[in-house]
Amino acid sequence: MLNLLKRIPKPSTWWQKIKRTMDISAPLVWFFILNVVLIWVKTFVNYHMNFNLGAEGSTQQFLLFFNPIPTAIILLSIALYFRGSVSYWIAILFNFIQSLWLFANILYYREFSDFLSMGILGSGSSTGNNLSKSIAAIIHWSDYMIFIDIIILALLVIFKQLTIDKKGVQKRFAMLTTALGIVLMFVGYGIASTNRSGLLTRSFDNNYIVKYLGLNEYAVFNGIQTYNQTESRKHAKPADLEKIKQFVSKQKLPDDVQYYGTQKGKNVFVIHLESFQQFLIDYKVEGREVTPNLNKFYHDQKTLSFDNFYHQVGQGKTSDAEMMQENSLYGLSTGSAMVKYGTNNTFESMPAILSQRGYTTAAFHGDVATFWNRDNTYKSFGYNYFFSKAYYPNASKPNFNVGYGMKDKIFLRDSMEYVEQLPQPFYAKLITVTNHYPYDLDKENIDFPATKTGDKTVDGYVQTAHYLDQAFGELMNYLKKAGLYDNSMFVLYGDHYGISENHQPAIAQLLGKDKVSNYDLAQFQKVPFMIHANGLKGGVNHTYGGEIDMLPTLLDLLGVPDDNMTMFGKDMLSPKNDGIVPFRDGDWITPKYIKYNNQYFNTENGQQLTLQSDDDLKKTAEKVQSHVDKVLDYSDSVITGDLLRFDKSRSDFHAIDKKDYSYKKSDGLSALQRAQKTNPSSALAKNKSKSTLDLYKTDAPELAPSSSDENSDASSSSK
Repeated sequence: MLNLLKRIPKPSTWWQKIKRTMDISAPLVWFFILNVVLIWVKTFVNYHMNFNLGAEGSTQQFLLFFNPIPTAIILLSIALYFRGSVSYWIAILFNFIQSLWLFANILYYREFSDFLSMGILGSGSSTGNNLSKSIAAIIHWSDYMIFIDIIILALLVIFKQLTIDKKGVQKRFAMLTTALGIVLMFVGYGIASTNRSGLLTRSFDNNYIVKYLGLNEYAVFNGIQTYNQTESRKHAKPADLEKIKQFVSKQKLPDDVQYYGTQKGKNVFVIHLESFQQFLIDYKVEGREVTPNLNKFYHDQKTLSFDNFYHQVGQGKTSDAEMMQENSLYGLSTGSAMVKYGTNNTFESMPAILSQRGYTTAAFHGDVATFWNRDNTYKSFGYNYFFSKAYYPNASKPNFNVGYGMKDKIFLRDSMEYVEQLPQPFYAKLITVTNHYPYDLDKENIDFPATKTGDKTVDGYVQTAHYLDQAFGELMNYLKKAGLYDNSMFVLYGDHYGISENHQPAIAQLLGKDKVSNYDLAQFQKVPFMIHANGLKGGVNHTYGGEIDMLPTLLDLLGVPDDNMTMFGKDMLSPKNDGIVPFRDGDWITPKYIKYNNQYFNTENGQQLTLQSDDDLKKTAEKVQSHVDKVLDYSDSVITGDLLRFDKSRSDFHAIDKKDYSYKKSDGLSALQRAQKTNPSSALAKNKSKSTLDLYKTDAPELAPSSSDENSDASSSSK
């Protein structure tokens, strides 16, 4: 053993060998390479230790391994343009800058499960304040290890333990090194784009940007986003909003007296039906209804069901649907408004409106809080609570999740633990995810036949839709037993299409056609919109509308005045509704004509028309197109210019302060606990603090007790 120890070279011997290697030729180049390697190692290690990026498959794992390298080369290569000790200090400086950015994001991610944005760094926001207050609690001594190499390198230079390259390198070499970094960055972006289309244009989660491109690249991307937002916001002025408010006021429709205020004071459940299209209602496969529970709900005489209701999303997909549903503002033409503007903009949202009228507002989502920037946007919307994946112990179990979050049956059941604690009246939005592309579900949860179009993506769609329907049925049964059904209004809506136009042969088979036209594809954009409540005069309503119209329609039923609100939708219950439905790309639908993919059709019979052969169409199209272009442009201006910050016209509404909101699990649970005493109106409080969760019945196989559990229970009871 002693002989072995004697053979091990001393650290000083190691260092002498390394130093000798670096001194042979171009010591600055070796120092540059050493810094690149150090940056790469600590970034890659911390990707795995401190971030939850969810890299899956060989391509994503490779990108995670590769993406720290290009920007490290680009930034550190700046040192190669200098000579002498200055070049060494510049290399150390850029090592420190990248390490400091990594260090700051580790702390921020540990607290908020998201990455720092330039908007947060520059705004002194509530998240920044909360982080500074709790930094002592979240920091670990090991976090400082990120800076150890920098300290060592600095000491080596100070005490002249490195040979300083006084000549430096040729500028040509320095330029080629910088160019290498740039080329590698584009190579990484090319691979990332192939694996994840629309990565930068849709930008739905900061985790994706970091996973695919890198932490430094994310900083650049976010910086550009922030700059564009700042510029558009900087040039906006109150007169811009005034012009838009004048336009909106002229579009305001009279309320329907038989509906206005009929649901005032009731709880509101908004159930987000992921990727759920209207054609699924009453649709059968092999003689079986795909959605028997939703069909029954749709045809209930206490349900207002709209059969000409369309999704209007763009690249933001689900986030666009939420923006319209909560604010009656369109999503953007590119990217997601919630991601780009949700953190810092001022909104007049449904949660804020209702919370200022005595409602408790809460959103429920069985995925990470950062997805679509919900953790920040929901504060801007005024949600009191946001119950995301961190609140659900079952979410940590792999087989309890599928695709984009918890399976619906488990998610809805587990959400009721928090719903029963919400002071009433409340506004609760439940976002389901199982019926999401690519429509995969484990065999244990499939009890419905797939369609047989031959398109693997399409054929599983009815199976996940059936699963969602079962989950919805279980939820309704529980709410009736728990006493939350009778005094609630239920709002169900599909957020966007489930089957894209890329599957036209399969769509034709589903619709029983030989092939589909653009008219058929336009009709295929219908999604459900249902409103149900005791005492509500229901039936199938044929008014044409879309997601932009949800907010004014719901405010009508709840008896909330909206005269001074900046909304681009129209009350679908108003007898004066003209039924114009704009799409995000500028196409549109009216009760008389359709423009879709640059073709025109008669809405009633699907006959294709041309502007040249139909004078009435030409006249109508010019008028409708002018209106559609204007509302889209005005809506974009409201968001990109953050124009609602100038709104002083509403005495019944005040802008929310984001500092008042925290979605940390500990804060949320504490707030619920306090509410049971300060406002004991929750279902739990009214039931004398006895939970009703035992009334929730689900056939989710994941929640079924195993035989060993049953034996254990039997054994315990016998004792």
